[in-house]
Amino acid sequence: MSGKPGVFRRLADKAVVESEPGLTTAQLMLTNHDLKPVEPERRQWGPWNFVGFWIADSFNINTWMISSSMIVGGLSWWQSWLCVWIGYAISGCFICLTGRIGATYHIGFPVASRASFGIWGSLWPVFNRAAMACVWYGVQSYIGGHCVYLMIRSIWKSWDRETIPNTFAEGSGTTTADYASFFIFWFCSLPAIWFPVHQIRHLFTVKAYFVPCAGIAFLIWSVVRAGGIGPIMRQPATKEGSELAWEFVKGIMSSIANFATLIVNDPDFSRFAGKPRDALWSQLFTIPIGFGMTSFIGIIVSSSSTVIYGGEPIWDPLDLLERFINDGGSAQRFGVFVIAAAFSLAQLGTNIAANSVSAGTDMTALLPRWLNIRRGGYICAAVGLAMCPYNLLTSSNMFTTYLSAYSVFLSSIAGVMIADYYLVRRGFLEVKELYDARRSGPYYFTAGWHWRAYAAYIAGILINVVGFVGAVGATTVPIGATYLYNLNFFCGFGVSAGVYWGLCRVFPIPATSDKWMEVGDEIVDLRLAYDDRSGSQDDEEVDAASTVKDVGKTV
Repeated sequence: MSGKPGVFRRLADKAVVESEPGLTTAQLMLTNHDLKPVEPERRQWGPWNFVGFWIADSFNINTWMISSSMIVGGLSWWQSWLCVWIGYAISGCFICLTGRIGATYHIGFPVASRASFGIWGSLWPVFNRAAMACVWYGVQSYIGGHCVYLMIRSIWKSWDRETIPNTFAEGSGTTTADYASFFIFWFCSLPAIWFPVHQIRHLFTVKAYFVPCAGIAFLIWSVVRAGGIGPIMRQPATKEGSELAWEFVKGIMSSIANFATLIVNDPDFSRFAGKPRDALWSQLFTIPIGFGMTSFIGIIVSSSSTVIYGGEPIWDPLDLLERFINDGGSAQRFGVFVIAAAFSLAQLGTNIAANSVSAGTDMTALLPRWLNIRRGGYICAAVGLAMCPYNLLTSSNMFTTYLSAYSVFLSSIAGVMIADYYLVRRGFLEVKELYDARRSGPYYFTAGWHWRAYAAYIAGILINVVGFVGAVGATTVPIGATYLYNLNFFCGFGVSAGVYWGLCRVFPIPATSDKWMEVGDEIVDLRLAYDDRSGSQDDEEVDAASTVKDVGKTV
């Protein structure tokens, strides 16, 4: 027994990741190479890289399913498309608001959140975001597995969930053939996690060329089989009056909810921008255009399924591709194979961008001494495999309900962060202090936790809680709570941002500016060790002017 601690200690020492020498024990729990501000050599993302990133990200099955589910919900094709444009235009604005923090100071979401939630208080939002990313990784991988299923079935038609013996329970939401395909996609995705963030931009460039071509081919194919665009366009909405109005609102909110994770963690990518403006206009315009065009394809394809097969629209485009396999010969199977292969690449790129990198960055902040982005990405993949993602994709209603629930928690985090940066601090951050574990630090607040941020965060969640309970069918709730929940992201964001700003006005916080002042351009190489700075708490009072001067000298 006496030898075991030594073995564990040696293993732990071998698992330690690279970090700056001279850091205290507390600082080692706050930083490593992946958490530090990005040095100039790795700031390689220009505006066209962000354009390619969002075009590539927009072409994924999840985007299709959201827009198609609006058709299932009772909207006409043009009403669904209008929802998409409005929703993603709003999302683009939010993305630019959080992305500027990363593009200016070259720090990711886990570090940026310390300014508002506190040095240690930021761990809960980071954990919350990491857990959501792991769940979403599993969902996207399972959708990618459906693409693999179609690819295999296009070659061997005997690869059929109806004929292959099923070892899963009847109501499990999956079959042996589906799960095997899911595992193949999951396993083949693992090598992509290995590459560092500043290099994976090339994956998005390839995806931005290949996948849209396949999507357009699918659109043309579906329209031709439906007998032209006319029958599709003439399909009316199936709801009227207030029901139609609220379905329209829910369509907009579903589009925004699809971006809830990316709104929070866009700094994880924008921190690699060469200049702040590189991450502004390129994102603001590309997001609504890219997602709008992708959703148009999804809406038309979903609507065409009603003309081709009758009955309810097929909200999952992969189910429609499977129908095409059943209907046709070798030529149609080849077409399905090419489109399914493109969609597999689409899912891979989206999973790496929106989930693997995000979860890896977040986990790095949770255990920076032992985890980096690469290791965190592999943990995310393991959790995604284990969490049975197929349970969330059994129906369009369950899928959109999950999206809304997802949005409730992350909107409150975004509200606090944006209010803190733009309204309270006016763009001023003391970057070195974001890695300072001493009680004299301006972001230490109360024992490392910022009570104002948590009060605002909880308030943003509470306004949606009653409606959420009603949405999941747990009990009947007042109609007013349901209406509020239909506006879940705006309610959560608005309440949390307003409460945080109000509390900071009544109870002022340190390290703020009375005018707009961003000093991120001065960051070149940030050394975090305390060096000759006293570890005592006698040096608590440092005014803003001397701080800016210190940043210019030491960074």
